[in-house]
Amino acid sequence: MKQKEPKAKVKDVKPKDVKAAQRQQKSRKTQMFVFAAAFLLLAFVAGAVVYKNQKSNESAQAYQRNKSTFVREHSPTFGNPAAKVEIVEFLDPACETCKEFYPLIKKMMAANPDRIRLYVRYAPFHNGSDYVVKILEAAKMQGKFWETLDAVFAAQASWAPRHQPDPQLVWNHVGGLGLDIARLRQDMNASEIDKNIQQDLADAKALDVKMTPEFFVNGKPLPSFGYDQLKDLVLEALDSAYK
Repeated sequence: MKQKEPKAKVKDVKPKDVKAAQRQQKSRKTQMFVFAAAFLLLAFVAGAVVYKNQKSNESAQAYQRNKSTFVREHSPTFGNPAAKVEIVEFLDPACETCKEFYPLIKKMMAANPDRIRLYVRYAPFHNGSDYVVKILEAAKMQGKFWETLDAVFAAQASWAPRHQPDPQLVWNHVGGLGLDIARLRQDMNASEIDKNIQQDLADAKALDVKMTPEFFVNGKPLPSFGYDQLKDLVLEALDSAYK
């Protein structure tokens, strides 16, 4: 008779071994997920940096080709007309940060005499700020723009506390500047001033200005917001222009 072959023994798998294997498999999946997420994050960050640099370069090139979106004929300007570094600032007279940056920019210009020129553009995003811009524009007609801007910023806490402007209070702070107030009140309602404000707002939109202050240095926007970033961009432009 043919002898029966002995049955192969099946190794018993203990429950704890199964659980260990499951844990290892889950751990491997988690690691793969983490690596994939990290790779995607790095790719996204790298892409964002490249995109931002590209947009910055495109903005600078557009500035060199045609400055009209950045600077208009009516834009108040301060500094040497022959300066090779130009700062374009979109500001809101009720903006606290605009007030804080204002003396810093003047100090930067004083440290680099005749090399920096500042252009002011209006972005009156606060409710009622457009009224104050009209006062500034009317003061410009009397050759008193910068004196009036100084006074408006100096008294900002009085007429625009906690980002809540009461533009009528500005009149309390512009009386000692040598302005013809009666003429100022009349000039500020000129249709040309309304046109200038609307033009600045349209240019702000075209340049993707969403908050104030917003700066462009020879057409380049700040890589991120902050005074150090502005200073670095200005120094870079100075080094490039005055080698």
